[in-house]
Amino acid sequence: MSWQSVPQYPQYQDPNQQYNYGGGYPPQGGYGGGYPQGPPQGGYPPQGGYPPQGGYPPQGGYPPQGYPPYAQGGAQPYPPPGGYAPQPGFVQPPSDGYGSYDDPEGQPKNFSFDDQSIRRGFIRKVYIILMGQLLVTFGAVALFSFHNGTKNFVHSNRWLFWVALGVLVVTMLAMACCESVRRQTPTNFIFLGIFTVAQSFLLGVSASTYGQTEVLMAVGITAAVCLALTIFAMQTKVDFTMMGGVLLACLVVFMIFGIVAIFFKGKIITLVYASFGALLFSVYLIYDTQLMMGGDHKYSISPEEYIFAALNLYLDIVNIFIYILTIIGASRD
Repeated sequence: MSWQSVPQYPQYQDPNQQYNYGGGYPPQGGYGGGYPQGPPQGGYPPQGGYPPQGGYPPQGGYPPQGYPPYAQGGAQPYPPPGGYAPQPGFVQPPSDGYGSYDDPEGQPKNFSFDDQSIRRGFIRKVYIILMGQLLVTFGAVALFSFHNGTKNFVHSNRWLFWVALGVLVVTMLAMACCESVRRQTPTNFIFLGIFTVAQSFLLGVSASTYGQTEVLMAVGITAAVCLALTIFAMQTKVDFTMMGGVLLACLVVFMIFGIVAIFFKGKIITLVYASFGALLFSVYLIYDTQLMMGGDHKYSISPEEYIFAALNLYLDIVNIFIYILTIIGASRD
């Protein structure tokens, strides 16, 4: 049997189209019968197998060790420019650096806090501060109204009233005009505490001129009115935050009316003045409540202004109490 009678093996095709040994033998360990006895036609191949078609070595040099061999007719250097082509089902990773994540639907992920949760925490903080202020204030009202020793001491020392009034004006202007005062902790709480004590003292002195029954009635009516107005402000679809200019104009008219009422005293003008004041500050309570709530309202207060929001609500409630007490006192004279 001669070498010429040895059958030639067919061309080996790689199923993954990575290896192509055109006309040559398969790699070692290929077809299970091994190589035929004797050298093939043309002599043994060089060690390492036949070179790819198109010449040996390929243009651009040998591929690095560990890379698959060149495709048939490989004349380009390995690897091809741009790297490997992505396989089916493989998602190309983001190339814009760390910290960015794109949703497959094209919506970027947002890891910031929810605005609604921040607003709810802000409202909770405001009402906690407000409850503390009201406890101090109406505690002072009860002390001045039901304790005769405190009442007599205050009436015999009138200068305390003017000192408290001066402290009240200074602290209120500082918190209203200076952003650093009402935002920096603990400065904001110190000023708010001093303001609350001064306001409580003044309100207690004013309540001490009325009877105990009148004070209790005013406290009960104020609590009911404020609760109803707060629920209304939270439930209504009417946006009261757009009425700031109208309320300011009404407040100016109310102040001028108060100056006139000083010179024209009488029961009727007192009742009209007090009724107008109670109505005005009731609307202000709704206005300030919706400013604090935010949401769908046109205007809202910043969550960092919790001291200012508590101060606004506190002044609204105190003024409502004063004018309701004035109405009750004037109607009983």
